[in-house]
Amino acid sequence: MNRIVLPGGTIGVLGGGQLGRMMALAARRMGYRVHTLSPAADTPTGQIAEAEITAPYEDLEAIRAFAGGVDVVTFEFENVPADAAEAAAELVPVRPSGSALHVTQQRAREKAFLADRGFPVPIFARVQSLDELAVALGAVGLPAIVKTAAFGYDGKGQHRITAIEQAETVWSVVGRQEAIVERVVDFAWEISVVAARGLDGAIVDYGAIENQHVNHILDLSVSPARVPPALVSRASTLARRIAGALDYVGVLCVEFFVTHDQQLLVNEIAPRPHNSGHLTIEAATTSQFEQQVRAVCGLPLGVPTMARPAAMVNLLGDLWAEGEPDWDAALALPGVALHLYGKDDPRAGRKMGHLTVVADSADEAAERALAARAVL
Repeated sequence: MNRIVLPGGTIGVLGGGQLGRMMALAARRMGYRVHTLSPAADTPTGQIAEAEITAPYEDLEAIRAFAGGVDVVTFEFENVPADAAEAAAELVPVRPSGSALHVTQQRAREKAFLADRGFPVPIFARVQSLDELAVALGAVGLPAIVKTAAFGYDGKGQHRITAIEQAETVWSVVGRQEAIVERVVDFAWEISVVAARGLDGAIVDYGAIENQHVNHILDLSVSPARVPPALVSRASTLARRIAGALDYVGVLCVEFFVTHDQQLLVNEIAPRPHNSGHLTIEAATTSQFEQQVRAVCGLPLGVPTMARPAAMVNLLGDLWAEGEPDWDAALALPGVALHLYGKDDPRAGRKMGHLTVVADSADEAAERALAARAVL
């Protein structure tokens, strides 16, 4: 369905996290209503939406009832069952499509999709048994990473193997479920490209964003990425080609490893706005969240120009271990913007918010963002 949803219409969001919250803020500013459905109540998205429905994604009648009250449905995270997308699509457009979600929500399908179409990926193998794991480790080589095929983000479901003797233990830890085995990539940088593809096939992106992870969780993002310009152009081209291959509508992020000889390898695809793109709220003419609203509603995409260099640092629940962080100290630094997600349980490793800094250079933005978090 190529239906265009104009301001005043209602966007349905499956999922209740911070990505939905920031998209809902952009949608409300543009004159849209937002409804959200997730298994939890008082979610970050629900706090902004006009209507919050609490139901499991497996309740297809609840999904149909939800879809019947909105004009278009989208996702704020990828682990919504494909059946839910199909049920919603019986009544309204679902963007991105359930078929794109089906590919990108499961690592084995995603890697096979990319490899079959000639996109560069790390050496990998799919495994469904301990015997297959042992064979795959021999083929892929050590050290290797074993990743569960389903329900993986922020490093969840990933285990490093440095000796074949670890295979049985790791297979047990991952729950004896389908997985992929990847050769460990000795990379020089991790970068991402956040792109948006419209209903008409138009594509824009924000260039390459440089990322640093701690304990598999994104810690710092810097734009523009401090990498050779030729890499930026190649990464942008690959991200746009992937969006086209998926016949994608909406915002997606392609994460890359950059090897020491400057080869690009696709690590994974996120079929939604991405943590590394949060800095577009302050730094871009059109944020990734407004871009998502425009794309899923069938409007023309916005200008993605990054007006100034920017950096973002995540705020994890660990910061609350000794009490409320010192917001005054961080916000006293020039150019610092605070985003909190409305979560009331600051567990260790849980994303509670982020800080963004806009500055005259990428180095300055990164240094100031890290300094602002340090004084919390």
